[in-house]
Amino acid sequence: MRRLMAFWLMAAAVTGMTVAPARAASAEIKVLTAGAFKSVVMAVVPEFETETGNKVSVVNDTAGALAKRIAGGEVFDVVILTPPAIEQLAESGTVARFSPMRLARVGVGVAVKAGAPSPDIASVAAFAATLRQARSVAYIDPASGGSSGIYLAQLFDKMGLAEIIKAKAVLVPGGLVAERVASGEAELGIHQISEILAVPGVTLVGPLPSEIQHYTVYAGAVAAASRETEAARRFLGMLGGPRGIAVLRAKGMEPP
Repeated sequence: MRRLMAFWLMAAAVTGMTVAPARAASAEIKVLTAGAFKSVVMAVVPEFETETGNKVSVVNDTAGALAKRIAGGEVFDVVILTPPAIEQLAESGTVARFSPMRLARVGVGVAVKAGAPSPDIASVAAFAATLRQARSVAYIDPASGGSSGIYLAQLFDKMGLAEIIKAKAVLVPGGLVAERVASGEAELGIHQISEILAVPGVTLVGPLPSEIQHYTVYAGAVAAASRETEAARRFLGMLGGPRGIAVLRAKGMEPP
């Protein structure tokens, strides 16, 4: 091998050829992301791949479902979940303790089909009246483990509306609640604001009243068993850096 390399270097010197240095093989990382943060991840991936030459595959699911998948042994390099879930993974040694980083927070909003009148949600009382009057209300099925669905089920119970909502609920097992509004399956959609903004054909009425607003915070971490730690840390750093912050603001989120 050394003689062969020497031969090529000699040939290059004689003929004037240039010998390009060998490029390191690109890394491939797998990112698990919960709910609303998917849109930010997908917006950052192309720039990361172009800048680094690495490749990224993205898996999206509810926070609860991702936790179960990880517990079942799913392999990943970066995970984005709620801070308590990330802390549990750090305590179990599943993610590297040096890596957890808070990335963003997002509130819950109300959506209607584009062109439909916007209901009054300016106060808790007005929001309650709107829920009573609505023919159907779509939100994430709490049983799926989605954070907004779990919160809304608790909120409806506290507001004394649980039975009323149950009779006209359109429960979404995962994905974009506002798609049910765009299709006409539901009159109202209640979901994280960034998820609503990702769906064409709907209008964001506004956030829930401040007294009952609920923020989901997203944090990221690198898998302790990742074979591409450097690439994983770099991707997480881009999400938490200026580029990631600019993207999350455009997607209806804000820094944590």
